[in-house]
Amino acid sequence: MRIEVMGVPVDNLSMEETLSMIENKIAEGKPVQHVVVNAAKIVETNKNPQLKSIIESCEIVNADGQAVVWAAKILGNPLKERVAGIDLMQALVKRASEKNWGIYFFGAKQEVLDKVIARYREEFPTLRIAGARNGYYKLEEEANIAREISESNAQILFVAISSPKKEIFLSKHLNAMNVPFVMGVGGSFDVVAGLTKRAPLWMQQMGLEWLFRLLQEPRRMWRRYIIGNTEFIWLLLKYKTHRA
Repeated sequence: MRIEVMGVPVDNLSMEETLSMIENKIAEGKPVQHVVVNAAKIVETNKNPQLKSIIESCEIVNADGQAVVWAAKILGNPLKERVAGIDLMQALVKRASEKNWGIYFFGAKQEVLDKVIARYREEFPTLRIAGARNGYYKLEEEANIAREISESNAQILFVAISSPKKEIFLSKHLNAMNVPFVMGVGGSFDVVAGLTKRAPLWMQQMGLEWLFRLLQEPRRMWRRYIIGNTEFIWLLLKYKTHRA
């Protein structure tokens, strides 16, 4: 069931339900775009009509951030659980190795991408890597990149590029790439490659993963988390007051 959280659609799915739905979509073979939403993305959608429209068109939308789960509960539409993008990506890589799905990895710096591929090859020897490309390109190269991805015959595409650039790219080239399941994974490649660490489980459960990330990269992340989280709280209060 799809609900609305602060003007943004979110599917009320558990991790297992999400994986089952993705498996069915891959079996069908029709290109499907997946997206995760967190506090920052919800704030951005209220400023960026294009991003909001893209999210609304996605067939699967998961709540990536614990703040989104809390907001849904406060607004009277509770979600089953958080489905973190990196956890979903890891689960899909494991399932792909078991089912012989090909994966295309697109994004991040070349050295990061190489580390991601090396780690997954070591962890999942049967994993079929359909192709890979770093995330640095010019706008005029997009069509060729989409063609290369299509020719790889991958069943899954992971895109590690910042928002809203990745959502726009995937929406624009979804049919041309012809990949059954495409997913933006943000900074997940950096985590897999060992460049950044995930917060301890207790911090994830308490919704403090953002603080752990801020402490690791204060200069780069302070604006997103300090200003962004403040904007998210004000937006939540606005929706709560409007519904009251």
